[in-house]
Amino acid sequence: MPKKEGKVPAYQSILAGGIAGAIEGTMTYPMEFAKTQLQLQNASSQKAFNGPVDVLVKTVQTKGVMGIYKGLSALVIGNSSKAAVRFLSFEQLRKALADENGKLSGSRMVLAGLGAGVSEAALVVTPSETIKTKLIHDQNQAIPKYRGLVHGVRSIVAEEGVRGIYRGLTAVIARQGANSAVRMTTYGLLKEQVVSRYPADPVTGKQYLPWYISFVNGGIAGIVTVYTTMPLDVVKTRMQGLDAGKYKHSIDCLATVVRTEGVKALWKGSTPRLGRLIFSGGIVFSVYEQVLWAFDQLGL
Repeated sequence: MPKKEGKVPAYQSILAGGIAGAIEGTMTYPMEFAKTQLQLQNASSQKAFNGPVDVLVKTVQTKGVMGIYKGLSALVIGNSSKAAVRFLSFEQLRKALADENGKLSGSRMVLAGLGAGVSEAALVVTPSETIKTKLIHDQNQAIPKYRGLVHGVRSIVAEEGVRGIYRGLTAVIARQGANSAVRMTTYGLLKEQVVSRYPADPVTGKQYLPWYISFVNGGIAGIVTVYTTMPLDVVKTRMQGLDAGKYKHSIDCLATVVRTEGVKALWKGSTPRLGRLIFSGGIVFSVYEQVLWAFDQLGL
C-alpha cells in the first residue's frame, strides 16, 4: 500500500527510486531492445525486422536468448540511477513549488516533472542510453566490435572521447524533460483523484494507495507518455546510433527522417515502447510507493 502527498526525505527518494528503476529496467528490457532495433532501421538500410515480435524471434534464433539482453547492464545501471535522480528531483521541486497546504497545481506539477526529466537527462540518461544504443546497434554488424559493457565504454571513449557517450544530449533532454513532465503529471493527477478514498494508515496516519492502483495509474501515465513524446524518442535513438555522424544536429535528424521516411517514421517503435512504458510505469510507480510505505512502517 503506497504513499500519500507529503514530504519525502531525500534518502528515501534516492533508495526507493533506485530500487524501482533497477527492477523495472530488468523486467521490461526485451521490449526496449525490440524498440531500439526497429528505430535503428532506416530507409537506406536493409529491412531486417518486420515488427517487435520478429525482432525478438530472429535475435533469439541467431544470437540465443541472451542476445535480447545485449546492453542490459548499461540500461539497468542507468535506469536505477535515473529513477533515483528523477524521484529525488521531483520530490524536491514539488516541495519547493507546493502551496501552504502542500498541494501542487497542474501547471506546477508539469514544471516539477520537467525539471526532474532535465536533471536525469543531463546526469544519467544520456551516457547510459548512448552506450545501450551503441551496444544494440553494434550487434547488427557482421563482426560486432564490442565485447560487453566495459569494453564497449572503453572503446567508445577511446575512439570518440567523452563526447562519444554524450551524443544526442539535446534530444535526450527534450525527450526526457517531456517524458517526465507528462508521466509525473499524469500519475500525480490520477493519484490525487483516488488517494482520498482510502483510510489513513493506523501506524503512520498517512493515506496510501494499494499497489495495484499505483500500477494502473502508472500504466495509464505510460500510455499518455508514449504517444505524446514518441518523435523525440526516435530522434534520440537515431542521434545515438552508430550512424549518428550523418546528422548535423537533432533538428537536422528530425527533418531528415520526415523527408526520407515520412512523418509516420516518427512513431516507429511505438508498439514495443507502448508495451514497455505501460509495464514500466506500473512497475516503477508501484515499487517506488511500496518501498516508501515500507520505510514508513519500519520508521526509517
